[in-house]
Amino acid sequence: MTAPQFADRHVGPDAQDVRRMLEAVGFGSVDELMDAAIPEVIRWHGTLDLPPAATEEQALAELRELAGRNRVAVSMIGLGYHGTHTPAVIRRNVLENPAWYTAYTPYQPEISQGRLEALLNFQTMVTDLTGLTTANASMLDEATAAAEAMTLARRASKSRSSVYVVDADTLPQTYAVIASRAEPLGIEVRTVDVDADELPAEFFGLHLQYPGAGGAVRDHGRLVEAAHRVGALVTVAADLLALTLLRPPGEIGADIAAGTTQRFGVPMGFGGPHAGYLAVRGGLERMLPGRLVGVSRDADAQPAYRLALQTREQHIRREKATSNICTAQVLLAVMAGMYAVYHGPDGLREIARRTHAAATRLAAGLTGGGLELAHEAFFDTVTVRVPGRAAQVVAAAAQRGVNLRPVDADRVGVSCDETTTEAHLAAVWAAFGVPAPPADAPAAAALPAGLARTSDFLTHPVFRTHHSETAMLRYLRRLADFDYALDRGMIPLGSCTMKLNATAEMEPISWPEFAHLHPYAPADQTAGYRELIDQLQRWLAEVTGYDAVSVQPNAGSQGELAGLLAIRGWHRSRGEAGRDVCLIPASAHGTNAASAVMAGMRVVVVACDDEGNVDLVDLDTKIDQHRDRLAAIMVTYPSTHGVYETGIASLCAKVHDAGGQVYVDGANLNALLGFAKPGRFGADVSHLNLHKTFCIPHGGGGPGVGPVAARAHLAPFLPGDPLAAGAGLGAAGAPAGSAAAGADASGDPVRPVISAAAHGSAGILPIPWAYLRMMGADGLARATGVAVLAANYVAARLRGHFPVLYAGNKGLVAHECILDLRPLTKATGVTVDDVAKRLIDYGFHAPTMSFPVAGTLMVEPTESEDLAELDRFCAAMIAIRAEIDRVGAGEWPAGDNPLRNAPHTAAMVTADEWEHAYPRSVAAYPGEVTRAGKYWPPVRRVDGAYGDRNLVCACPPPEAFQED
Repeated sequence: MTAPQFADRHVGPDAQDVRRMLEAVGFGSVDELMDAAIPEVIRWHGTLDLPPAATEEQALAELRELAGRNRVAVSMIGLGYHGTHTPAVIRRNVLENPAWYTAYTPYQPEISQGRLEALLNFQTMVTDLTGLTTANASMLDEATAAAEAMTLARRASKSRSSVYVVDADTLPQTYAVIASRAEPLGIEVRTVDVDADELPAEFFGLHLQYPGAGGAVRDHGRLVEAAHRVGALVTVAADLLALTLLRPPGEIGADIAAGTTQRFGVPMGFGGPHAGYLAVRGGLERMLPGRLVGVSRDADAQPAYRLALQTREQHIRREKATSNICTAQVLLAVMAGMYAVYHGPDGLREIARRTHAAATRLAAGLTGGGLELAHEAFFDTVTVRVPGRAAQVVAAAAQRGVNLRPVDADRVGVSCDETTTEAHLAAVWAAFGVPAPPADAPAAAALPAGLARTSDFLTHPVFRTHHSETAMLRYLRRLADFDYALDRGMIPLGSCTMKLNATAEMEPISWPEFAHLHPYAPADQTAGYRELIDQLQRWLAEVTGYDAVSVQPNAGSQGELAGLLAIRGWHRSRGEAGRDVCLIPASAHGTNAASAVMAGMRVVVVACDDEGNVDLVDLDTKIDQHRDRLAAIMVTYPSTHGVYETGIASLCAKVHDAGGQVYVDGANLNALLGFAKPGRFGADVSHLNLHKTFCIPHGGGGPGVGPVAARAHLAPFLPGDPLAAGAGLGAAGAPAGSAAAGADASGDPVRPVISAAAHGSAGILPIPWAYLRMMGADGLARATGVAVLAANYVAARLRGHFPVLYAGNKGLVAHECILDLRPLTKATGVTVDDVAKRLIDYGFHAPTMSFPVAGTLMVEPTESEDLAELDRFCAAMIAIRAEIDRVGAGEWPAGDNPLRNAPHTAAMVTADEWEHAYPRSVAAYPGEVTRAGKYWPPVRRVDGAYGDRNLVCACPPPEAFQED
């Protein structure tokens, strides 16, 4: 008996559904549809060279074999990655719960109140621990957060200097990312030993590590004052666990704090994903990059959460955007925030005290055995002097199952954490060749008295209430019930591909052999991970037609930057550093322009024609104007408008003839797999969204992976290892050089460093590996074909009710379609926001609003939704059109109708009084919505402008939620 194919589980419509959909669209088969939709000039008719599709059981068995080739040793390497205990209630009910991991970015706040509250907890945790005013709702990792802090300091500093000073005891991977980011922007990075060297006469920013990479705890007050005297801003990269015992950065005058929350219950995962953090003092909050959760109010003046201020600023400011951050690490930020909620301030202090006690006991044993420490003041990490014996000690520890860090030939670093036991310490003492001290031997605290924390933190009741398993479980359930995610129904977002995240794909990320490896563990302990990554990179290269892939970028925006830096590096290697113009179509994703600026390029916009295609006449004009300086063009294919443009091959040829390179944004790859390969139809480099096409879940706005794929000539310029790209381990982790573009001493290109770990968010790479392994070549092509069929089916069903704005050959769209509401808005006053909020009453998450065209809805149904769900969505949209017509006819007032008042909460429709122009039943159960299992939003429509005018970005007091 043949086992069922995974593709049959992943693809929603069955054969009968597909036939019905094809009849509606007017084609006899999916192949016939794809032949008509995709221009023949780019069509690929081969079969992907992938292993035959495996069943779920076979794929999991292969992953078990790969996991078994990893060896999970006790990690005492440190360098910003630490062992941690993930509370089981958080692992099972957040990380492994589809109510949390299948949610989308909370751009529709009314149906995202649960994760918004969880993120507000995260922000409050960060501001309380750092002593600063405002924190954002997570960054991608510590290194990229530090790089964002550098550019924030440059914008905010009154100094006109281009020099950025970095503490020599900074984490080496952080230095590597800072240096890579600085070079294209014309920033000069200078490394300073803050214990011995003088600061430069002029500089705009100073980066300090607290505690240092080598473990030293220093009083930075003098340095902060000196920096402020010359108009520079100070960033402190701080360990949040240490800040439960140490004076926080805000109390020494720091302007910015950056770091990671990994050790707050998030497994190391061979480098990620982990939620970085960024916090600022008062006055800088409106310059803060990334996402910021704020407290506002709803239509009943009740407190409600929303994303605030500069959210999605790239779509508004484009080339003037100050950051290309588009995603965060929401799922991991929720875990870290809930770790703080579960343990509370007393629990965190106790974990920090135990960690510090382990380090001091370790140090006492080492010094008692005659060894010398590099510094006396430390929190969790000691650096030990062993002249000429570092490699021997590290090898001896490895034989005992413990990984230490070789600082150089003469020193070894050892880090403790909440998982450290007496047995681990005994193995370390033995590796150093010293006897274990008596169990009752005294070990004096090693934190300077003058740096002891005296201020309270985590004072809000949320951090002092949910400490029992029962309380925590119910709190997580309550927040999940507030939200709408894929476990409830369809999320038809254009451009974001919210498809099935299969349980079989998700399961392996919790396995210890994948979850508990340090990114700098010895290679002989990570053979399974490295083979998995190598296989995944080969498969991704095959399906895209490129020659090389790097999985280091931990978000699509970071993949964009990596691809553009590869183009920049290639031009410079050919002596054409003057090529700095990047052409970008007017319809492009907003991050494209921001990424180009970050890569040191000048953005020139190319117009689109009336059909939404790149205007090839305007392209010729722009190429002629900038021919000698043309570096690249960035295009999305299919286009951002959801169309297979017929001129793509011509566009690529025109740019190549002028000496430029072609970057194809991989956001819409779900419309190409198995039918076209960007690397074969003219593109030179692309980033791929593994959190879209390849099934890594969005997790409420992250994690993501944005690998960069390139043709052979660009491959030498793809991201490099943070500890090899001019970063070194130097003195106590001090950087050895700059990662500036050019060549190193060997003449090889110096690769840019995009994120802190060589393989980025490796902990979630088993997900796309499993997807590709179980789908196989035929399954991928089938998914693409059904995704395109589903979009055209929705367009065909709704075209008579809402104009479909753009289409290609024979009126076909690609994998998404744009519904134009502007004529209806003009005629009736009903806005795209009204329709989006009314869809909530019908039990749907709204499509993408007003992107890429204001006043429109962009719908992407994906291949995973079955015909019944597609029909339910179409029925809802048709019913909403009928409601709009009633407003237009004057039956319902423009200011009091079900659309303008949407969404309707249970409290609203069960109130004693009802004074609206339509019945309660229309508000509560419109169209074909059934009473059983209806989703009720917890708040009414949120007032965004009020929240921006009255910015509150931390947990409000409980009194704010009391009934009037």
